[in-house]
Amino acid sequence: MTAAGAVLGPYCRSRNVPRAALVSLGVAVVAAVYAGSQVSLPDLRHLVDYSVPLAAVVPVVHAVVLATTLYSPMADLEETAAQPMRLLRTAHMAATLLYAALLAALPLVAGASAGMTGAAVRNVVGYLGLAMVSARFFGSGLAWLLPLGMFGPTLLLGVGWDNTPETWAWSIHGPASGSAAVIAAVLGAAGLVAASTGSPRRGERAERA
Repeated sequence: MTAAGAVLGPYCRSRNVPRAALVSLGVAVVAAVYAGSQVSLPDLRHLVDYSVPLAAVVPVVHAVVLATTLYSPMADLEETAAQPMRLLRTAHMAATLLYAALLAALPLVAGASAGMTGAAVRNVVGYLGLAMVSARFFGSGLAWLLPLGMFGPTLLLGVGWDNTPETWAWSIHGPASGSAAVIAAVLGAAGLVAASTGSPRRGERAERA
């Protein structure tokens, strides 16, 4: 076994990376099968049939599932490891972001439009960035907090009285929305910076261990 394999194997297993990758792959396959489906948003503001493609909503599931790999049950050991873990964590997050983007693009194989696929990739970048920021500031066990905290209000209140998405509800904007693309890119970049500038806090589960 190479030195890299000796490090990567335990690192990935300790974070349940294989399991999270398989679960996300399963979700992506289901999303590809139902690529043409629409998700109707709740009618809280007397809206008229406002819906978004399923492929644009599924990315939040990818973000929440893959964010579980940010949690390490060996946080104390990693902080005192002879080899610095920062570079490995950064590579882990970059690889996770790339994998999530590929999964978000899978519905394209099933006939989804390029625009819908672009919106899905945009959304997974933004939500996974939120997950990384959440892990950095609230603990890796709560990496899901910001993605779901953003997703809920977006579904419930993200469409204005004029039946168009609010500016802050970037994930339900159309594929051509420049502001949504910028917000998602900023969130993704912020997540990578958060992952590379320090280890995520262990969170309540690790502190009780």
